[in-house]
Amino acid sequence: MRTLHLKKSIVVISVAVGLAGALAACGTTAPAATPSSTGSTSQLSGTVTVFAAASLKSTFTQLAKDFEARNPGTKVTLSFAGSSDLVTQISQGAPADIFASADTKNMTKLADAKLLDGAATNFATNVLEIAVPPSNPASISSFADLAKPGVKVVTCASQVPCGAATDTVAKASGITLTPVSEESSVTDVLGKVTSGEADAGLVYVTDIKGAGDKVKGVPFPESDKAVNTYPIATVSSSQNKELAAAFIAAVTSEAGKKVLGDAGFGAP
Repeated sequence: MRTLHLKKSIVVISVAVGLAGALAACGTTAPAATPSSTGSTSQLSGTVTVFAAASLKSTFTQLAKDFEARNPGTKVTLSFAGSSDLVTQISQGAPADIFASADTKNMTKLADAKLLDGAATNFATNVLEIAVPPSNPASISSFADLAKPGVKVVTCASQVPCGAATDTVAKASGITLTPVSEESSVTDVLGKVTSGEADAGLVYVTDIKGAGDKVKGVPFPESDKAVNTYPIATVSSSQNKELAAAFIAAVTSEAGKKVLGDAGFGAP
């Protein structure tokens, strides 16, 4: 009888140990099923449409590629034009998630119309520079040279940021320009110079740097009279505000600042 009782005790102990082990195993594996420990948190996905000033084409194309590479499953669609044209498009219902302007004036238009989701963030600055063909046929060496008789100069239209900056510099310098054409974007001005249709054009330093040997840049001290600040914001009608916020964060990050700085943009 004593032997039988001992065997029963051993069986009870074995069962108890087994149950304890099973419960312990359950206790260690249960947290693994939670989202935080498995890494199954929400990831960015979908498409974000960015309306950006023409002068941002090179940098934003690079920033978009970098963003997509870091966030598989996302797509950044880019649309470039003069800031004033983009404001018109957005105001008329164009499906933009983000607007990046070459000046604060055009961003303010959207803010006043209640078409922005929150305040805009300034992320870069830019200044004007004279673009001339590599041979500089009109011998342009200063802003005043643009007013000489016979010089074919091209500028942006006044409603476009680069045009407004040109007007500011001209007024501050007391120099009257008579452009042969006024373009709707800074890239169009640059195109007139690279094609040989103009002796000179007023564009941004970043455009000249991006053009490489296609043009020659002529800096002028009066450009300091009109420093353009670039703001970026989410459009209120955006269908993917989480992705829009993430892209804006990428633009304003240290990595984004480097891409912009390498292209010649200044800090905001």
